Amino acid sequence: MDTLKDTNKELLRGGQFLVKESACEDIFTPEDFSEEQKMMKESVKDFVDREIWPKKERFEKKDYALTEEIMRKAGEMGLLGVAVPEEYGGLGMGFVTTMLVCDYISGATGSIATAFGAHTGIGTMPITLYGNEEQKKKYVPKLATGEWFGAYCLTEPGAGSDANSGKTKAVLSEDGTHYKISGQKMWISNAGFCDLMIVFARIEDDKNITGFIVENDPDNGITMGEEEQKLGIHASSTRQVFFNETKVPVENMLSERGNGFKIAMNALNVGRIKLAAACLDAQRRVINGAVKYANDRVQFKTPIAKFGAIKSKLAEMATAAYVGESASYRAAKNIEDRIAIRMKEGSSHSEAELKGVEEYAIECSILKVSVSEDIQNCSDEGIQIFGGMGFSADTPMEAAWRDARISRIYEGTNEINRMLAVGMLVKKAMKGHVDLLGPAQDVASELTGIPSFDTPDYSELLSEEKEMIAKLKKVFLMVAGGAVQKFGPDLEEHQQLLLASADILIEIYMAESAILRAEKNAKRFGEEAQKEQVAMAKLNLYNAVDKINQKAKEGIISFAEGDEQRMMLMGLKRFTKYQNYPNIVQLRNTIAEKVTAENTYPF
Repeated sequence: MDTLKDTNKELLRGGQFLVKESACEDIFTPEDFSEEQKMMKESVKDFVDREIWPKKERFEKKDYALTEEIMRKAGEMGLLGVAVPEEYGGLGMGFVTTMLVCDYISGATGSIATAFGAHTGIGTMPITLYGNEEQKKKYVPKLATGEWFGAYCLTEPGAGSDANSGKTKAVLSEDGTHYKISGQKMWISNAGFCDLMIVFARIEDDKNITGFIVENDPDNGITMGEEEQKLGIHASSTRQVFFNETKVPVENMLSERGNGFKIAMNALNVGRIKLAAACLDAQRRVINGAVKYANDRVQFKTPIAKFGAIKSKLAEMATAAYVGESASYRAAKNIEDRIAIRMKEGSSHSEAELKGVEEYAIECSILKVSVSEDIQNCSDEGIQIFGGMGFSADTPMEAAWRDARISRIYEGTNEINRMLAVGMLVKKAMKGHVDLLGPAQDVASELTGIPSFDTPDYSELLSEEKEMIAKLKKVFLMVAGGAVQKFGPDLEEHQQLLLASADILIEIYMAESAILRAEKNAKRFGEEAQKEQVAMAKLNLYNAVDKINQKAKEGIISFAEGDEQRMMLMGLKRFTKYQNYPNIVQLRNTIAEKVTAENTYPF
């Protein structure tokens, strides 16, 4: 287990980034990977470049057997057991390393990304986190090595985002030895080759569903639909699964009766941050393909990489990838540190991991939304850079674009995750875990006070950007605070307002993460050596300020009127105003020139 290197640093609780300032020294960045982590990264990249990338065409032609074969090889390399404790046949590595493996194994094709995520995350993890000792010993070693594959049966025709409304029934046999499960599940990843399923069903009229470990035996009332015909992830096996009085021994109940909804939600928290990781190398690979093409493609006697229109695209694509990495690994290390603290206090590994991830559920939702949308934009721009060729199945861009589309739907749609992020933050505030009320009142007082007309000193690197982040946090507190005051517990019924607030929250976390990474790296490697990273942090913040301005205005004019509205709009203007606007074209050119000179995503 990776341990805390520096116990003196302040480890913020989930959501506290909004009301507390983080020092750049206290956050983890990809430049902080240990030698062991760098070796793991190279070994996964080699595996992907050897086994997956050259076979792209076969995945697009729905070669399900190839997906199973690759998964088996990943199991032989130990990659399916990275997060599994050593006593159950895994490598027992820390959370950052599990993110790293998920990141680099997922970039070549969404088919493997989905199979890997479904198996290691929602297929294996519920047993390692919620299973009893007997269940763990019986099943986890087989799953960790790839001898067996796992699937996760939650979604039903009538139960998607409302996961607890499933109709699948579990009826206790007369002799009390087993449950008989009957029902229909759909969109089940890995269904075509799984050996074991985590199945959620309702016992009698219980309020909440219950989880069961079900071995895949066709002679036990389990039948499968045909493979679904999908927009993307073509070689990911996705089927309906039908249970007809499938017998499940009582000892295969996972955790306790009625605990299924909790298991499902906590599995999704981990799934969300891992999904963000799974979109990172996909972005890098799209950028690599796009920049190589742009350098090679000559029009008007000039490589198109030299045209400003293409530079702008490459710069924005690289910036989004950089920001996604910065925020994903920042949160991953926070989770790892929280797990280490819990274990030090005497918690078991499974309890520590559960609570560690649950603590940062807000950040998990933020990352899922932001990075899944970035890979869609990135692949879309990849197609555009390739022009007509980008629309052809002979180039990898169109497959990347199709594969990216599912990321905004699974692990909870992005709309659900946006509302969850704000909802969880409000709940944390109610419980006293994050003090939102005090800072929100301070902002309200500031709105009626006289603004300072002093010219601030922004001579230090990124000092104006950090000041801007602090002001953007005030925007969130002003809008969300005003909304909570106006609607109280009914706020959840105002979905458009929640979505606007969530966008502000997301932009703040992502922008702050990039700024802190760029600052940390400039301090240790020198400002000149990191000028492109600094440019990306500035460019992203500029884009974030624009978006926050729009979303905050939308929120304010939807619930505030008269003097209150005027005052809040004036506050918004004050909190989103730069003293010195950055030269955006210059920033983009700085980033694009680095990317084109190195002919790859170089950060």
